[in-house]
Amino acid sequence: MTEVLLAVGTRKGLFIARRRGEGPWEFDERPYFNAQAVYSVAIDTRGSRPRLLAGGDSAHWGPSVFHSDDLGRTWTEPARPAVRFPKETGASLERVWQLHPSAAEPDVVYAGTEPGALYRSEDRGETFELVRPLWEHPSRPHWVPGAGGQCLHTVLTDARDPRVVTVAVSAAGVFRTTDGGASWSPSNSGVSAVFLPDPNPEFGQCVHKITRDPAEPDRLYLQNHWGVYRSDDAGAHWTDIGEGLPSTFGFAAAAHPRRGGTAYVFPIGADEDRVPAGRRCRVFRTTDAGRSWEPLSKGLPDEDHYGTVLRDALCTDDSDPAGVYFGNRNGEVYASADDGDSWQLLAAHLPDVLCVRAAVIG
Repeated sequence: MTEVLLAVGTRKGLFIARRRGEGPWEFDERPYFNAQAVYSVAIDTRGSRPRLLAGGDSAHWGPSVFHSDDLGRTWTEPARPAVRFPKETGASLERVWQLHPSAAEPDVVYAGTEPGALYRSEDRGETFELVRPLWEHPSRPHWVPGAGGQCLHTVLTDARDPRVVTVAVSAAGVFRTTDGGASWSPSNSGVSAVFLPDPNPEFGQCVHKITRDPAEPDRLYLQNHWGVYRSDDAGAHWTDIGEGLPSTFGFAAAAHPRRGGTAYVFPIGADEDRVPAGRRCRVFRTTDAGRSWEPLSKGLPDEDHYGTVLRDALCTDDSDPAGVYFGNRNGEVYASADDGDSWQLLAAHLPDVLCVRAAVIG
C-alpha cells in the first residue's frame, strides 16, 4: 500500500501527516520544534530509508539543521552547527531557506541561506561547507536584499550532470554553474526587474521560485516579482508566459512530477496587495508549458480569501496521479490527489505556513 508523507513547516513548528493508500490523512499528535520557525524541509528518499531534514530557527538559540531517520519521531542536531559562516567572511547565519537533496549524487544535500549563500553536504545533511566561488562572486557587493531578506531560496540540480547547479537569490536573480561550483554566471536574460531604473539588468532580479520540467530537463519555470517565465535552454534565456493569469505576481511555482509541460502557480494580487488575486483561492495550472492557464478551485473556498501562499508552500509528490499541496498564511493546508483537479482541506488554524514538502515513502 502506497504511503505518502507530508511535512508542513510553520512559524511555530513542523507538522507531519501521513496517508496510506486512499485512506484519510493522519497528523502526528504534536508539532516538532515547538515555537521554532521552520523555513525549510526536505524529504530525502534516496537511501535505504527516508531521511527528513528541517531548517529550524529558534528565537533564542538561532538557526540550525536537524535530521530524522525515523520519519520525524526523533531528531538529531549536530553538536556543532551544520551550517555556519567561516569567521573570515564576517557574516552570520540568519536562517536556512532551502534544503535540497541532489538529483545527481546520492549523499549530497545543498542548503541555501540568508545571507544569500550556498552550502554543500556530502553526508546527507549532517555537515555542510560553504560554496566559496558563489559567495565570492564579483557581483555580490551589488546584491540588494529583497523584502524578505537576502535569501538563497531555490536550488536545482540536474540528474544528468552533477556539475550543473542552478540557484536563485532574492534579490540577485538566477545564477548557474556547469563546473561543479568552481564558477558561476548570472542567468537572467529576459527576466524583468520592473523596480530598477534598468528593467533588464544582468543580475538584480527578484526571482521568487524556479522549478524544473520532469520531461524536458532543460525547461524551467520561474515565478518572478512580477512575471512568470519559461526557459527552454536551462536558464540561459527566459520567455514571458504570464498571459492568461489574473496576476503575474506571486511567490510559488511547482512542476508536475512526470507530465511534461505541466506546472502550477498561485497568483497574488500585487506586491502591495499580498492576498490571492481577485480574493479567490485558486491554483493555476498549465499543461502546455505556459501557453495557456486554467484555474483549479474545486473544493477550495468560494468566499473572499486572504491566505497568501509563500514561495516554498506549494509542492507536488511523486504519486500517480500526482498529489499537489499548498499551505497559506491563514494556517490552512490543502491537498489534491488528482493532479490538482479537486482539493480538500487537511488542516486549519495552524501557524503561518512557510514550507510544504510531500513524497511517497513506501
